[in-house]
Amino acid sequence: MADRRDSAARRASERKGRFAELAAAWFLRAKGYRILARRVRTAAGEIDLVARKGDTLVFCEVKARASLDSGLFALQSSALRRVEAASRLLAPRYAGVGTVTRIDAIVVRPWALPVHMIAIRREG
Repeated sequence: MADRRDSAARRASERKGRFAELAAAWFLRAKGYRILARRVRTAAGEIDLVARKGDTLVFCEVKARASLDSGLFALQSSALRRVEAASRLLAPRYAGVGTVTRIDAIVVRPWALPVHMIAIRREG
């Protein structure tokens, strides 16, 4: 019985994460970004969103949380290292000459606009 509840909770969490990524993608589009990819998997980990605005290539980590504080807390250094390693593998695929790469985070909360934290880490 516990397995079924765990499985249902996992599915609900997966749906919540997918919705948060969709909301974050629309939010970035409204800010003038072009979404290049969603849920890109690499050997180093997964990137939730890859976007571009001008000469800047942005790798986004999306967190769906009840509050901004819990969203910030969820951005642990281990998760950011994973995103950074994955972004290094993906940058040649999406970046051109003179492109600056950046790692951002977006916290999606219920009944509130997403919060876009720009340049958690910057390269290039």
